Amino acid sequence: MSQPTVVSVNVGKIKPIDGVGKSGRTAIDKRAAEGRVAVSQLGLVGDQQADTANHGGVEQAVYAYATEDLDRWATALDRELRAGQFGENLSTRGLDVTGALIGETWRIGSALLQVTAPRIPCVVFQNWLGEEHWVRRFTAEATPGAYLRVLEVGELAAGDEVAVERRPDHDVTIGLAFRAMTTDRGLVPRLLDATDLPRPIYEFARRISDAR
Repeated sequence: MSQPTVVSVNVGKIKPIDGVGKSGRTAIDKRAAEGRVAVSQLGLVGDQQADTANHGGVEQAVYAYATEDLDRWATALDRELRAGQFGENLSTRGLDVTGALIGETWRIGSALLQVTAPRIPCVVFQNWLGEEHWVRRFTAEATPGAYLRVLEVGELAAGDEVAVERRPDHDVTIGLAFRAMTTDRGLVPRLLDATDLPRPIYEFARRISDAR
């Protein structure tokens, strides 16, 4: 089995895009970067987020999406979808992103990244793609991609291997966390096993569990 790799590293600048978001400005349009890209604790150097209340920060510093999932969406939507089209920073190949465990770590280039949470779709994402009922469709498919925090800053590039260095001793995957947060509240108590979740999500899981 071939080693998982990054096939594209994507960054975006804040710019006006009609009909996308309340402000009309977004950085969801990520484009492939050339050469090695520096990674800080706040994400890829040169990448921006317009809505910093809901995107970016140390817990969502980098967003990864599998090209296998992107390819399946391209078939389902009958349209071409390039790397970065979903707003992802890292387009991967050969890596089960949906099956990644919360808290597992990936060595890419000289950077060490940790899986933190699934991406929850929003209306900006829907308007950007121009697909009717996109939030509902994306949620039903439950291949959301993974947000990552940066444990060790460094550099990475397209073609770098993704080495999974640590997998925690629990079964809370990106897919399970996504379903718990969107469509199946019965799964919420299981999130408490994943102590590497961002604190707001963990506290949400605790409140829901305590109320049951």
